[in-house]
Amino acid sequence: MTLKIAVIKERKNPPDRRVVLTPEHCEKAVRLFPQIQFKIESSDIRVFPDDAYCEKGFEVTDDVSDCDIFLGVKEVPIDALIPNKKYFFFSHTIKEQPYNRKLLQAILAKNIELYDHETLVDENGSRLIGFGRYAGIVGAYNCFRAIGLHDKKYSLPKVEHLPDYDTLKKELDKISIAPHKIVLTGSGKVAHGAAEILNHLKIKQVEVDEFLNQDFDEPVFCWIDVLDYNKRKDGKQLDKYDFYNNPGEYESNFMRFAQVADTFIAGHFYGNGAPMFFTKEQARLPEFKINMIADISCDINVPIPTTIRASTIANPFYGYDPVTENETQFDAPGAITVMAVDNLPCELPKDSSEGFGEIFIKKILPSFFNNDAEKILERAVITRDGELTERFSYLRNYVKS
Repeated sequence: MTLKIAVIKERKNPPDRRVVLTPEHCEKAVRLFPQIQFKIESSDIRVFPDDAYCEKGFEVTDDVSDCDIFLGVKEVPIDALIPNKKYFFFSHTIKEQPYNRKLLQAILAKNIELYDHETLVDENGSRLIGFGRYAGIVGAYNCFRAIGLHDKKYSLPKVEHLPDYDTLKKELDKISIAPHKIVLTGSGKVAHGAAEILNHLKIKQVEVDEFLNQDFDEPVFCWIDVLDYNKRKDGKQLDKYDFYNNPGEYESNFMRFAQVADTFIAGHFYGNGAPMFFTKEQARLPEFKINMIADISCDINVPIPTTIRASTIANPFYGYDPVTENETQFDAPGAITVMAVDNLPCELPKDSSEGFGEIFIKKILPSFFNNDAEKILERAVITRDGELTERFSYLRNYVKS
């Protein structure tokens, strides 16, 4: 039986040039699963042009309404949703984001079966697919671009003006980083992507004790996890899983890093109920030394209070004045420079699409043909038959609001 899959056009603004499956991925998918028939919705913004799909023998058309499955990256506008279909895209609804409530309401009303790329997880709940690595790569690059602009020591081009990751690394090879201390948080793909940039720049990694207690004549970074910057209120020494399960029993221990670090690259995942890294009051203290925060995670106001809004690819940096608690110029005297772009992988659309598609074919696509043997799709589906699935029933009040 033929399975018709549409690779859809991205319609959200600002424009997103990424795609779930590149022409080469579509070709590979058909070799692995001859039952697939791809249709490519024509797009004038996609990083892989229509002709690239045509050259591989795929139909490019403005009408994909006869397809069964629709693959996209960002949210599909309500008026573009086709009823009674299966959609895969980042819906930004599972955290009850108020700005997408109407989208989820429309998906239910149109009897759409929604699979969010974020909800494609293994049996342990670990995400199978995402753009996290490239968020980390671009976020860390932007961090050093901001430092160069702020200190007027060097100038790096915007990532969006570079064709690929290899060119990005060649640009980094042209600069020299002055001695300062960088703290990196996180243990997932985002943090590992940021660490790729730090390692490419040959910045030395040091342990927590060294970072806190020693001075260096070269740039260094310290890569810390949740128990390095949080501690139990009762003083007990338990494992990180206790933190994940009982975040309310913990308080921040991050100030010890803020007192010695110049730059903070935030690549962590923030769970509800976890402590703030620091407070606005602490950011005003003379001993608070951090003056550059690359908030790749980009959760507004929490857990990093200096992230007062998301920034944009066009204008990635702003300043936070710790005295007034207001936004100012990124290089204003006394300001903390903030980089908080919330769609960083868009700046490397070719590389991030290639990485995403490779994982989709390897880890997700087989479930379409093996009766979902590992229950990946069953865990991921948010809506079915006009209702929320049991796993996502917690969204009922959100939908009804």
